[in-house]
Amino acid sequence: MRGVWTADQVRAAEQRVFTRVPESRLMRIAAYAVANEVLALLAERTGGTSGRRVGLLVGAGNNGGDALWAGAFLCRRGVSVTAVLLVPERAHAAGLAAFRRAGGRVGDSVAGADLVVDGIVGLSAKGSLRPAAAALVDSVTAPVVAVDLPSGVDPDTGAVDGPHVTAAVTVTFGGRKPCHVVGPGAIAAGAVRVVDIGIGDDLDEPHAVLLDTEDVGDAWPVPGPYDDKYTQGVTGIAAGSETYPGAAVLATGAAILATSGMVRYAGSAAEIVRNRWPEVVATGHVGDAGRVQAWVVGPGLGTGKAGRGVLAEVLSAGVPVCADADAITLLAGDPTLWDSRDPDTPVVLTPHDREFARLAGEVGPDRIAAARRAAARFHAVVLLKGHSTVVAAPDGRVLVNQSRSSWPATAGSGDVLSGLIGALLAAGEDPWLAAGCAAYVHELAADLAADGAPAPASHLQAAIPDAIRHIRGL
Repeated sequence: MRGVWTADQVRAAEQRVFTRVPESRLMRIAAYAVANEVLALLAERTGGTSGRRVGLLVGAGNNGGDALWAGAFLCRRGVSVTAVLLVPERAHAAGLAAFRRAGGRVGDSVAGADLVVDGIVGLSAKGSLRPAAAALVDSVTAPVVAVDLPSGVDPDTGAVDGPHVTAAVTVTFGGRKPCHVVGPGAIAAGAVRVVDIGIGDDLDEPHAVLLDTEDVGDAWPVPGPYDDKYTQGVTGIAAGSETYPGAAVLATGAAILATSGMVRYAGSAAEIVRNRWPEVVATGHVGDAGRVQAWVVGPGLGTGKAGRGVLAEVLSAGVPVCADADAITLLAGDPTLWDSRDPDTPVVLTPHDREFARLAGEVGPDRIAAARRAAARFHAVVLLKGHSTVVAAPDGRVLVNQSRSSWPATAGSGDVLSGLIGALLAAGEDPWLAAGCAAYVHELAADLAADGAPAPASHLQAAIPDAIRHIRGL
């Protein structure tokens, strides 16, 4: 797992390091990394660096210093570099002196640059760009390499409320910050390169984590020599209705394809589900389904009296539950439904922003804080859907799954995700990790299914085995 740290956590680690190492040394390490990224991007986009021009947008403080030192390194590699000082009297003195010694020049425009370095603001900044900086950024037509974060993006939430930088690459130091993984900032950051500047041992526990492919592959259940259909987990699916039978087919099929266990379906779409998935044990009612190790409830269920009764019965079953779609709407409209649940029964809630607002209030700019708050309130794992999916556990753990595309944004996609989560819960996986792993495979399956063109949720579902093979390195 890779960590994500807040700006305060990173600054505190830096201060501890500064008691042992001069601050200027860390700045030069950071600047050298920025310069190398610029050189690599120039070579990739223009075929070389000789005769190329780079512009620096330099603000006050250390981010501006990083940009100026990077400019000095670039000058020594034969690149023509022009720096625009937004606050000349507060430019980093040592960095500016080094830049000028190396042959860099100070100007008032980055027009004609092949690439631009954003060193306007750093981790301490809040709010959007001021008018002068915004006008400069608006004039940029070249790719941008951001120093630490795109200027104008909130470092701890990824929120934007006005003009900001959109980077091709962001070079950050010590570890990712929330703005690199959630909110509009995660999109504005482009590709994120993390540079080790020697503060790793001084960082506190991360604010959140990202799962790697290896993490998901290690956690995904596969059958062993002594397993059978029961020991691998029996997943119950209470979904679909006469109006929305497809939700039942999608959730059930995802659970089947996720593991080698067993799936039981209970609901009015039993015949349709059985016709599509003959391996499913399908019945009309939850009470007739037989024993399961986890339930998925909600997709296409309906929010009337019948749906309410199904949800109450599932919550009282004493096994882990993934509550999605209509189940979330029912819980939001009638909190007494929670009384059906044993307090120790694990529940995973999977709202999108509008469902979250009905259940726990508006998400607001800080998606991590919102998910963490709801998880504590409901004593449940909360998977907050979005371009970056946030998964929070009641004990405060948070993981983020960054989407590489927007292909999962299609009708029925959430039904597939709930089936994946249910199968992992039935296999005995920790609910927080189950939700995170399911989100990872779901997003990967969407990418594989789309292959560069829009694909429906049924194709996403069909790509689940390929996604699992990928995470297992097969």
